Amino acid sequence: MSNAEQPAPYAGTPADPTAGAAAGTGAGPRRIRIPHLQQFKDSGQHFAMLTAYDQYTAAIFDEAGIEVLLVGDSAANNVMGHATTLPITLDEMIVFARSVTAGAQRALVVADLPFGSYEVSPAQAVESSIRLLKEGLVHAVKMEGGAHYVPHVSALAAAGIPVMAHVGFTPQSEHALGGYRVQGRGDAAQAVLDDAVALADAGAFCVLMEMVPAHVAAQVDAAVAVPTIGIGAGNATTGQVLVWQDMAGMRGGKAPRFVKAFADVRSVLSQAAKEYAAEVRSGSFPGPEHSF
Repeated sequence: MSNAEQPAPYAGTPADPTAGAAAGTGAGPRRIRIPHLQQFKDSGQHFAMLTAYDQYTAAIFDEAGIEVLLVGDSAANNVMGHATTLPITLDEMIVFARSVTAGAQRALVVADLPFGSYEVSPAQAVESSIRLLKEGLVHAVKMEGGAHYVPHVSALAAAGIPVMAHVGFTPQSEHALGGYRVQGRGDAAQAVLDDAVALADAGAFCVLMEMVPAHVAAQVDAAVAVPTIGIGAGNATTGQVLVWQDMAGMRGGKAPRFVKAFADVRSVLSQAAKEYAAEVRSGSFPGPEHSF
């Protein structure tokens, strides 16, 4: 890559993630790219990642300065109503991906490879990823699994497809793991570290860790040169990710320990729906100002 082709330095800071292009100053990059995430790692800064499944939330998060949007297979249980992430198909993921890329003008958009779309062979992983990039218009894919998938990651990297590794708790393997359990405790910590190092060495541009003890995640972050992302993995990682419905307080019931709700959108929507219904029933909506 020539000097003229080098990406513009990222202008955001941990204190002001909307600095630069997201704030309309023109100081930051027009599009967050993988080298910008590496700049965060190299400079000791942090970036934010949220899931998104439609154009409106994608546009809102994009405008807010969120650097990475994840079209997660979590759409299966957060949008489609399934009990797990397993039922969602590649075709369905492509629809969600295309919706998000339609709304995101600046964020790096990553899509999950859903269960059944990559496990058979490295060739299957490449074929599925090509569809996500060509039809879903995403910029990178994410793959769950440990060192067993080194050949898959290598094949994707050789094909020019950016791949984010996902280790620790991997929801697609929840039945094999015995449910939602923290991974990497005690003697199992070395396995998480070994998986992360192997996948990074194979060509993964980033390693995401889910439900891993904070000290283990810190060891992984120190051991790999690429950026790391945590969800339930402490604050030593380069980035953090949450499901947007969790972050915004959309879901009901008890949330996982690692979730913090930064708003109560569920109550806001509920109140708006109640007021709408009340006005419809009373006949006050639509009024003359809403009629032709």
